[in-house]
Amino acid sequence: MRTETILNSMNHTLRNRRWSLLWRTISLLTVFVIISQVIIYAWVQRSVSGHFEQMDSEIITHAAFNLRKRMVSVNEPIEPFTVSKSTVSKSQSLIDDNHLHSSWLDYDLKTLVADKKGKLLSSDPSNFIHNLPADFSLLSLWQEHHDQQFMIKINNRHYRAIIIPNQEILAFIALPTDVHHQYLLQFNRQLSLILTAITLLLVSVAALSVYWGFAPLATIVQKMKGINLQRLDERVSVGDMPLELRPLAESYNSMMVKLESNFESLSRFSDNIAHELRTPIATLSTQTQVMLTKPREGDEYIEQLHHQHDTLEQLSAMINNMLLLAKTQKGLSHSQISHVDTDGLITKLVDYYEMIAEDRGITFEKSGDFEMVLGDEGLLQRLFANLISNAIYYAASDSTIMISATALTSTTSLNVTKDEVRPSKQQWLRITMTNRLDKPLDQREADKLFERFYRHDKTSHKYAGTGLGLSIVQAIANAHKGKVSITIKDKYYFEVKVALLMARY
Repeated sequence: MRTETILNSMNHTLRNRRWSLLWRTISLLTVFVIISQVIIYAWVQRSVSGHFEQMDSEIITHAAFNLRKRMVSVNEPIEPFTVSKSTVSKSQSLIDDNHLHSSWLDYDLKTLVADKKGKLLSSDPSNFIHNLPADFSLLSLWQEHHDQQFMIKINNRHYRAIIIPNQEILAFIALPTDVHHQYLLQFNRQLSLILTAITLLLVSVAALSVYWGFAPLATIVQKMKGINLQRLDERVSVGDMPLELRPLAESYNSMMVKLESNFESLSRFSDNIAHELRTPIATLSTQTQVMLTKPREGDEYIEQLHHQHDTLEQLSAMINNMLLLAKTQKGLSHSQISHVDTDGLITKLVDYYEMIAEDRGITFEKSGDFEMVLGDEGLLQRLFANLISNAIYYAASDSTIMISATALTSTTSLNVTKDEVRPSKQQWLRITMTNRLDKPLDQREADKLFERFYRHDKTSHKYAGTGLGLSIVQAIANAHKGKVSITIKDKYYFEVKVALLMARY
C-alpha cells in the first residue's frame, strides 16, 4: 500500500512538472535555432579563416618565387659545407634586394638567411635575428617542413613561413598573421553577439506568435466555463478562428449540438416518465381512498384488488422496460455475445404470435436464409418480439406480415436508412418485416415511433402499450452495433429493416 502511494505521488509530481504547450514550443524552437546558429557560426568562421589563410599563402608563395629567382641570379659555385665571405656576401645581397621589394614591405615580411648547417647569417629587418628565441633552429624547421608552408610562433607573434633551400644557404620567409588573428577574434565576438541577438529575437517573436496564435483558445475556454443548462445554445464563431483551430471550433460546436439535443431528450424523457407514472399512481391512490371511505363487500374488495394488480403490472412492465433501456445503452460485454440462430428464434416467436394474429385474420410469411448472428439471445428475442407485436398492432385485418432475410457481403454497401450508405468489410444479416397498415401513415410520423413514450393513434381502443416498444428495439440494435429503420411505402406499407452482424466472416 505504501509503495502504491509513493508511485501515485510520483506520477502526480510528473504530471505537474509537464510544461505548457507554449513553453514546449519555445523550448523546441530555441534548441533548433541555437543548433542552426552554431552551424552558421562555424561555417562563417571557417570561411573567413580559410580566406585569410589563402591570402597569406599566396603572399608567401609569391615572395618565395621572387627569392628563388634572386638565388639563381646571384648563385656562384663554392666549396660545399664551408662558409666564406662570398656566402655571407650572397646572403646580404639577397637580403638587400628583398628589402627593396615594395611588395614585401607592404606585408611586413621577415627574412632570415642561414648556411647549410643552420647558422644564421643575416636577416631583414636586421634586428629580427636578434629577437629570435634561443631554441630557434632553422635547420630543424627545414628538416621538419622542407618546402611546405607552416605556422610558427616567434616571441608571441604568429607567422606563416616557408624555407627555401639553395646549394649553400637556407632562406626563411615569414609573414606576420597577428592582424588576421586580431581581426578574427573581433569578428567572432561580433558574430557571436549578432547570432545571440538573432536567436533572442526569433525566440521572442516565436513566443509572441504562439501566444497570439493560441489566444483564440481562450474564447473556447470561456465558452466551456460558462456552460450551464440555460446556455447550451451558445456556439463559437468558426469564421473568427485561425484555419488551424477551425476544426477544433467545429468539433466544439458539434459537441454542444449533441449535448443540447441529449439534454432536451433527457428532459423530455424525464417529463414522460413523470407523466406515465403519475397516472397509474394517481389511479391506485384514488381507488384506495374510495375503498377506504366505507366498509364494502368482499367481492368489491377482490375486484378492486384485481384492478390494482393490473395497474401494478403495468407499472412493473414500464420500470422493467426503462431498466432494459438503461442496460442496453451501456453496450454488450464479451460474456453476453454468442452465436444466435435467427431462424429458430423467429420461428418460435411466429408460432407464439400466430394465435394472437388469427383473431384478426393476419398470417405470417417467412423467406430467405436466416443466418447465425452475434449477440445476446435474450435481447434479440425481445427485439423481434416487439417488432412482431407492433406489426400485428399496425397491420390491417386479413393481411400478411412478410419476414425476409438477406445476407450482405463485405463488398456491399449497407443501406440502413433512407439517406445513409454505410460501407462495411464485415458480413451483415438484414431482416426485413413488411405489413399492410389499416390506416395511412406518413414517413414523418413513422420516424417518431422510435421516441420514448410516443404513441401513434392514442384514441384507438386497441392501444394498450407504454410507447417504449420500438425505443427498446432501437436500443438493442445499437447495443449490437447494428441498425434499425422504418420506411413507409405508398402510405399503407410499413417496412422495418434490422441489420445485425453475422457470426461468420
